[in-house]
Amino acid sequence: MVATSATASFFPVSSPNSDSSAKNAKLGSANLGLKSKSASGGLQVKANAQAPSKINGTSVGLATVESGKHGDDISSPPARTFINQLPDWSVLLAAITTIFLAAEKQWTMLDWKPKRPDMLIDPFGLGRIVQDGLVFRQNFSIRSYEIGADRTASIETLMNHLQETALNHVKTAGLLGDGFGSTPEMTVRNLIWVVTKMQVVVDRYPTWGDVVQVDTWVSASGKNGMRRDWIIQDLKTGQILTRASSVWVMMNKVTRRLSKMPDAVRGEIESFFMNSPPVVEEDGRKLPKLDDKTADVVLSGLTPRWSDLDVNQHVNNVKYIGWILEGAPLPILESHELSSLTLEYRRECGRDSVLQSLTAVSGADIGNLGSNGTVECQHMLRLEDGAEIVRGRTEWRPKYANNLGIVGHLPAESA
Repeated sequence: MVATSATASFFPVSSPNSDSSAKNAKLGSANLGLKSKSASGGLQVKANAQAPSKINGTSVGLATVESGKHGDDISSPPARTFINQLPDWSVLLAAITTIFLAAEKQWTMLDWKPKRPDMLIDPFGLGRIVQDGLVFRQNFSIRSYEIGADRTASIETLMNHLQETALNHVKTAGLLGDGFGSTPEMTVRNLIWVVTKMQVVVDRYPTWGDVVQVDTWVSASGKNGMRRDWIIQDLKTGQILTRASSVWVMMNKVTRRLSKMPDAVRGEIESFFMNSPPVVEEDGRKLPKLDDKTADVVLSGLTPRWSDLDVNQHVNNVKYIGWILEGAPLPILESHELSSLTLEYRRECGRDSVLQSLTAVSGADIGNLGSNGTVECQHMLRLEDGAEIVRGRTEWRPKYANNLGIVGHLPAESA
């Protein structure tokens, strides 16, 4: 009540119970006052404002308006109070907040300089260069759609992480041309990288929610090749989970033939080579050729989908691993997990290819694998006309044998 009276003293307000005699107010006078009415027990505010009859020598007529009279046909404007005359502070506050957030984002993107001289930080989260610019490092979180029936990341997930870090390494180093991982000099000469051999050793598979750190670097391999190594470790514990080593050569993407490394290309990449041994010891054992008689399992009718092709129009090398595992006997998949993998790529595979996956289990009874320790398999992918695509060897260990005692990693039967 007091607040209303105080506000009305600054801004005229309409009164619900006005005196009817206000209609006869004379021009040229102005009255402003408060009138108490005992019948209602409250305050009644009445405002009479009148203006001169002439403005700039011209006669004008004004209608005296009395607000708040019951039954009056004349509509009154909204009440003007001290509160509703204030500006909309919420709009001003929202504008100020938006400006500050935009400025903070711009500052974060510009302030990308390394905190230490031996580390280059990528502000867009694609990884960073460490160890004098020779090692590329990137972290990955294991997603729910990347785990399999064993509640661990699949081997294809790990292989995709290896491929992603390899390409990001080339990009971050400033060597990415128009091709898929090709340097500018390689792009001019229509050259691309193709993998000829891959060795992977998995000590433990990460689970859903784990964050892994992937380090990768390159070294020379003979006169015309390049070796790329990877180490995957648990970011939280530092435990090494996976080690991988591969050999790459150049191929002309027009003629589809292997090529020597041009001196111009060597000059681009040679400064990034590390003088270090491979993280996986070279397996010099010969991979045997399989046929229908020597294979225990022959899976036919494998065809690549459009999504299996990369930008070089051949099947991604990770897809080969999926086809090999499809040909593995089901008892092995149920009781064992893949511990190591060796692949030798012989020929590329296109979108119109139809393949067969052949698998031979070495020295073990497929129907009685529960009592066996490690199991070794030989593999081969070939076209239906007999042309070889990939030869491989896999080693398998009993499930959970390497995960006992790890908190939160339990067999599915005990979950």
